[in-house]
Amino acid sequence: MKRASQRRQNSTRRDWRSALWALCVVFVHVAIALPVRSEDAANVSEEPITDEDRDHWSFKPLERPRVPPVANSTWTRTAIDNFILAPLESRGLRPSAEADRTTLVRRLCFDLTGLPPAPKEIDWFLADKLPDAYARLVDRYLSSPRYGERWAQHWLDLARFAETDGFEHDKLRPTAWKYRDWVIRALNSDMPYDRFVRWQIAGDLLAPENTDAVIATAFCLSGPDMPDINSQEERRHTLLNEMTSTVGAVFLGLQFGCAQCHDHKYDPISQADFYRLRAFFQPAVNVKKNKSVTVLSSTAALDAASYLMIRGDWRRRGPRVLPAFPRIADPWNKSRDQRQTLDRSDLARWITRPDHPLTSRILVNRVWQFHFGRGLSGSASDFGIIGDAPSHPELLDWLATEFVSSGWSLKRLHRLIVTSAVYRQSSRPANDIASASADTDFVDEPGLLSRFPRRRLEAEVVRDAMLFVSDLLRDEMGGPGVMPPLPRELVKSLLKNQWRASSRLADHHRRSIYVFARRNLRYPLFEAFDRPAANASCAVRQNTTSAQQSLLMLNSKSSLDAARQLAGSVCDRAGPGLGAQVDCAVQRVWGRSPSDEERQEFVGFLQSQAALLKAENRSTENLALPVSRQDRSDVDAHAGAALTDLCLALLNSNEFLYVD
Repeated sequence: MKRASQRRQNSTRRDWRSALWALCVVFVHVAIALPVRSEDAANVSEEPITDEDRDHWSFKPLERPRVPPVANSTWTRTAIDNFILAPLESRGLRPSAEADRTTLVRRLCFDLTGLPPAPKEIDWFLADKLPDAYARLVDRYLSSPRYGERWAQHWLDLARFAETDGFEHDKLRPTAWKYRDWVIRALNSDMPYDRFVRWQIAGDLLAPENTDAVIATAFCLSGPDMPDINSQEERRHTLLNEMTSTVGAVFLGLQFGCAQCHDHKYDPISQADFYRLRAFFQPAVNVKKNKSVTVLSSTAALDAASYLMIRGDWRRRGPRVLPAFPRIADPWNKSRDQRQTLDRSDLARWITRPDHPLTSRILVNRVWQFHFGRGLSGSASDFGIIGDAPSHPELLDWLATEFVSSGWSLKRLHRLIVTSAVYRQSSRPANDIASASADTDFVDEPGLLSRFPRRRLEAEVVRDAMLFVSDLLRDEMGGPGVMPPLPRELVKSLLKNQWRASSRLADHHRRSIYVFARRNLRYPLFEAFDRPAANASCAVRQNTTSAQQSLLMLNSKSSLDAARQLAGSVCDRAGPGLGAQVDCAVQRVWGRSPSDEERQEFVGFLQSQAALLKAENRSTENLALPVSRQDRSDVDAHAGAALTDLCLALLNSNEFLYVD
């Protein structure tokens, strides 16, 4: 009896403790969920914006600087050159000589179209002796539909674009490709950048009858998502925070994401600033379990109230906040007088004000980065306190004001940059780049641009160029992403049906921007050559060098297929003569004719390699034979396989993978 009584007492104590603990949990959750009193909306505590804060270079008003005078005025072609040459002259330096025409056409074609020039284009440019030959070449590439495909990829990096949700199941977003196609069309039509921005923030409000304007808002929701999460409220909170961070980084060049949980440690961005910016998007994100959200859509049925979340916790509502522009970037409203309710259309118009201190500076810096490998400011999405100060601040402001005054035209901006003398310099250090006085020891700094910076091709451009030089690339535009074949062992590592090779063979050779963008699996060549995973906005890609890159380029089936196709194309064009084959192959891959020494060396390789393969007594089935469109039964199999080996070596060369 005593033991039974003791057990009952212990059980009663346990029940009491459990009930007390449950009561505490309920109290905490009720306290978290309690609505905020209306008078709390004005009780947000934040540091004021000071004159010292506004004195940072990126927050100062945009003013058009004077073009600096230079001593060597005969070198300059555009005002850009004055801004570059003046610092060089002050250090006793001279810029490099202009690159030769063969280098220029290859550089320009890759920059504006993402493809190498065809041999006939090179011949045409070399033969054109008119003074405006280069300018006409620029216009030709800018008017090509390939221009939009090339430059859309840069924007898709910023937009963290993919065609799947990410996370564990990485489910398909069936209509995500429509946003990619919209970006390509917008760039090809030279849509003014201010409208390009406005539509991506508020196209559904500004032009609701326009399908393209609505599709453009997919920018905001292109990041990763977890539709199957248990708490859809948490999911919505995460989406809104990620969207706000991306809008702040891409369009304003400020790391707003750092202020989700607390005031920014360095920049004058408070936590309230973050949630006031987020409040613009609050009514436009409506989530349903197991369903992807693709475009913004404001609805009266959705709770539009926005709160500051304490420590960024979605369960801890702080004071209510109203939509408002970030204070540090809004010098026109220092008193925070807000007597009208703002929506996303107001935000879109505010960001694209012609006198906005950040928007045009951010964009021209990005374009400069994509042309020269590094922006005038090296931190393209961080113009805050710990971002990089611009190497040429006057040039940055001059370009920003010129960009706005020329109608926000991206093609005009490209034309201005690529027709400059600084862009047309040789990438090789000139012998005369030295200090004017012998007692001055000066090391040429890349930021001074006394020569053009040599750059490696991006992942997608490597693949596209391989397909192009081997006559495999298809120029069909638009539509859902296509899936080229993957190695069998890689497909086995995926969930069922996550990668099914496209049944149409031509789709395997479409341009890389149309290759299906799966968030949890990048195409092997893309991953090896540093394509971002699309889990966050990417302003600058990494540029690594690894053994995996060489292994893929030398041993992958796609590389061997390209080499075989290239060898077949060379045979068809050049015939059986070894010298003619070498000339044709080098011209197609490197965009120039081989030197006499190179021709002799490559012909010797073809002869020795054919003899080696013949001595090994391999069967025809074990040789990498050229794939010809003509009947080449008269060609010796071992000689053909040797030509394939030469083509593979050319595709693996630095001269193919880098742009001078």
